[in-house]
Amino acid sequence: MLSRRGIPLREKALWRMLYETAARTAEILALNVEDLDLEHRRAPVRSKGGAIEWVYWDSGTARLLPRLLRLPDGGMRTHGPLFLSERRPVPARRPAAADICPHTGRARLGYDRARVLLDKYAGLDLHQLRHSAAAHLGEAEVPLQLIMGKTRHKNPRTAMRYVKLGPEAIAKVTEVLAPRRRIHRPTQWRLPGAIGAPGHHGSPRAEKRQVATAVPSQLP
Repeated sequence: MLSRRGIPLREKALWRMLYETAARTAEILALNVEDLDLEHRRAPVRSKGGAIEWVYWDSGTARLLPRLLRLPDGGMRTHGPLFLSERRPVPARRPAAADICPHTGRARLGYDRARVLLDKYAGLDLHQLRHSAAAHLGEAEVPLQLIMGKTRHKNPRTAMRYVKLGPEAIAKVTEVLAPRRRIHRPTQWRLPGAIGAPGHHGSPRAEKRQVATAVPSQLP
């Protein structure tokens, strides 16, 4: 879905960012351009409890963000909401100044509109992008502690609900339970009085006579 052609740039950037950050949709929609640390591919978000936490994205989002910020005249947006609506708001429904882009006059993209667009193009719910990110990390055998760090869940039980290991991961971990093959080496018998054995005395000729006269009861 993230690589499909015919998807508008804004939707492609939003979906990719939601997936790579494993963040909540409301957190990403609340981002402003000035919040972005493009060099280190990260941005601060306000979590459910009100704490400021960092989310990180990868190369897919990093390639799309500069295109998203580019203005028609070739300049770049430097302030205001990151994700914008398609058109300017009407005076009767004008949002707060913090939700208006100073470069274009367009408003911040709302959750409901983002939800409708994802359902239109892919038949999915916005939360499924976060869920898929956690599930794919689990299938890649990433430890639960790191998955919790990525999704910023505090309760392991909550994080486990998102981690559904696929059949390939289950098959791979089953190999650990298979018994290892033992290497069978031939037993090296050492006869009483043989060279190197404790108490050996005499010449090689005498040793040959001892080997020839050895009986099974003398074997160790």
